[in-house]
Amino acid sequence: MNYDMLLLRFGEFTLKGRNRGRFERAALSQVRALLQSFPRAEMNHEFGRLYIALNGEPYEQMIATLQRVFGIISISPVKVAPLDIGEIAATATALIQELAPAEGTTFKVSARRVWKDFPHSSQEMNHLIGSPVLQAFSALKVDMRHPKLELRVEVRQQGVYVFSEVIPAAGGFPYGTNGKAMLLLSGGIDSPVAAWSSMRRGLEVECVHFYSYPYTSELAKEKVIDLAKVLAGYAGRIKLHLVPFTEIQTSFTRTGQDNMIITLMRRSMLRIATKLAERAGAQAIVTGDSLGQVASQTLSSMNVIGRATELPLLRPLVMMDKSEIIDIAHKIGTYELSILPYEDCCTLFVPKSPTTNPNLGVVERVEASLRELPAMIDQAVEATETLVLEAGGKVLGRKEKPVVREEWF
Repeated sequence: MNYDMLLLRFGEFTLKGRNRGRFERAALSQVRALLQSFPRAEMNHEFGRLYIALNGEPYEQMIATLQRVFGIISISPVKVAPLDIGEIAATATALIQELAPAEGTTFKVSARRVWKDFPHSSQEMNHLIGSPVLQAFSALKVDMRHPKLELRVEVRQQGVYVFSEVIPAAGGFPYGTNGKAMLLLSGGIDSPVAAWSSMRRGLEVECVHFYSYPYTSELAKEKVIDLAKVLAGYAGRIKLHLVPFTEIQTSFTRTGQDNMIITLMRRSMLRIATKLAERAGAQAIVTGDSLGQVASQTLSSMNVIGRATELPLLRPLVMMDKSEIIDIAHKIGTYELSILPYEDCCTLFVPKSPTTNPNLGVVERVEASLRELPAMIDQAVEATETLVLEAGGKVLGRKEKPVVREEWF
């Protein structure tokens, strides 16, 4: 196919009034960064829309890249025609020829005259463009209500845009425009989907993964790093905090409260994530909890576990069925990694009958009996390794240092 430009449409943030400009600038910044891989492309921003002149760049590859930009709701590859009705009809005919519709394909023209000085109204253009197209392609049949092929024509002062495809994109809010959160990232199916869902709502996400060497293998850690790389493809770059959890986890096995081990583990994870959030200036913690899915995700368990932090706990999957979560995992490219058979610390020391209705007072008394627990939590935070993963697979490793709290928009 031979297209001249891409038309990108902004999503729901266009309804945000005076804050709209801030959201648009964030989306434009991410698009501009991604276009560095396509040096001949040129970007032009208009109210509510973004036009990218291809200048010979591969449009399919560019669409696949830009579909991941949060805040962009759809993309259309466009042919550009001059402001002449004959040239517009010729361009429309050329587009239909390239699409090669099958016999009996239903069709209609939807013209829109944005530039009112153009001498033909939208209704007139529907006829003036549709008639020569139908003459050239007898296989087409007119259907004004539910056409399989809709030829769209927009007349603007700088030219006429002719297109038929409207390709869905990520939608939501531009990445990072609604604050920052720490996300508990396991090697399972749910937490990467929770990360993507949070990023789609404008949250900048830093991932926190807990590992228990030597009980968990290096392959389990690499699996999580690979999952974070997929997420970096949507964010541009993402931080992954790798927290050593062996000492804390094994201490719970000595309490004699096997049925509460998962509850105790999850509460310690939240305490560590809270301390990391304080360093990073994050304002919430995100988990992949789905109500009733496992013992630690009953309403009673989530209540007791959540009391371990004062930060807001965000659970974007809480009301989703497992099938819905799996569908999203397939869509965003994390499912095949998530089902690799490498264990994580949450699968270790799992009791035969974990409690689904923990008592907060009992849990707190068990924690109080582990006098070394606060020190172990601090040690785990200090021993945390942080990787910065960039879109395209580049990994930067460093030990995390305290940072000045960031200011939000």
